[in-house]
Amino acid sequence: MGHNTRVLPEAEEVIGYDMPWFRFEKSIIAGYAAFNKQCGLYVSKGAIAAHADDIASAGLKATKTGVTFTPRKPIPDELIKKLALASRKDSGM
Repeated sequence: MGHNTRVLPEAEEVIGYDMPWFRFEKSIIAGYAAFNKQCGLYVSKGAIAAHADDIASAGLKATKTGVTFTPRKPIPDELIKKLALASRKDSGM
C-alpha cells in the first residue's frame, strides 16, 4: 500500500495490533496485513458497504471491515483509492 500513500498524503503511518495503519489525528483510516494464504486491507464498515458491488465485481471477498486478496489477485489500485477515501470520510476527516 506504500504507493497508495498518495491517496492519503497527510496520513501518519503507525503500527497497531501488529499491523501497519494509516491514521489522521486519532482516527484509523486503513490498515493492511499479510497472512499465510491471503492478505487483507482493513477500512471502515461504511467503506466496505458503500463499495460492496465494486469489491464483488473485482472477484474479491469482503468481511465487515476488510477485503481479502492474494498477491496473484491484488485489489485494483482504483478500488483501494475508493475504499481509503470512503473510510476517511466515515471517520469525519
